Amino acid sequence: MPQCSRIQLDGVPLHIVQRQHNREPCFFSKEDRTSYLHWLGEALPVNECQLHAYALMTNHVHLLLTPKKSSNRTKAHHVAGTALCAVHQPHL
Repeated sequence: MPQCSRIQLDGVPLHIVQRQHNREPCFFSKEDRTSYLHWLGEALPVNECQLHAYALMTNHVHLLLTPKKSSNRTKAHHVAGTALCAVHQPHL
């Protein structure tokens, strides 16, 4: 069954949870976590998002961020994906 559309309001924070496929690890070392935070920091202003809080777990990430406009919701998810891909690429 398809999900219902979510209400999107300007300036309302989003809780984004990003997981690896089959609960595989997202991070393999402290350097991976540091790199993720670097790439996340690079992606946030480009995508007009403000980060309020984060939690980097072994196999997933929690982000609380606010896109400047509700139409940037897709960009908010892109921020998380771009940063995690950048970290995960060297381990493939």
